[in-house]
Amino acid sequence: MSSSAANGSGLAPTGASDAVRDLENRTLANFHTDLSKVVYLSATRNYNTGEYRHEGLAQRFGDGAAQAALAQCHQKAFRNLLHCGLESLVEQLNDYFESTGADKENVLKSWRQLEAYRVLIPRACEALSGDFFISNIKIALEILRFQMQPDQTH
Repeated sequence: MSSSAANGSGLAPTGASDAVRDLENRTLANFHTDLSKVVYLSATRNYNTGEYRHEGLAQRFGDGAAQAALAQCHQKAFRNLLHCGLESLVEQLNDYFESTGADKENVLKSWRQLEAYRVLIPRACEALSGDFFISNIKIALEILRFQMQPDQTH
């Protein structure tokens, strides 16, 4: 590891791609949907500054490479969500809600009321793409709510 990697002062572009590979292989491989990846990656971002933070990546590759890797992977997983169909998005929401360990109906209610999904949008996202995502999520949440009603047949 170069001295710049060790002190976090910055890395050559190869450092960022090494950090991306590490993040994808060690961490993101454990998430089975793009939605769960986006939730995880957005949680590594400071909502006040927009900067990403991952201690393990920063120690191995430096702060700059870690932030670049987190941002790049966040954008990639988010882009995949933008391109998935509504049926897939509903399935991913359902899977994510089940994975929280909380009551699925309460999670759904919170997402609908608090609009927690708004923090999932990467900083570099164009406004139109962000609006499209929010629109799709709102529709998917309503479909999921409808499917969860006990008197509905599937």
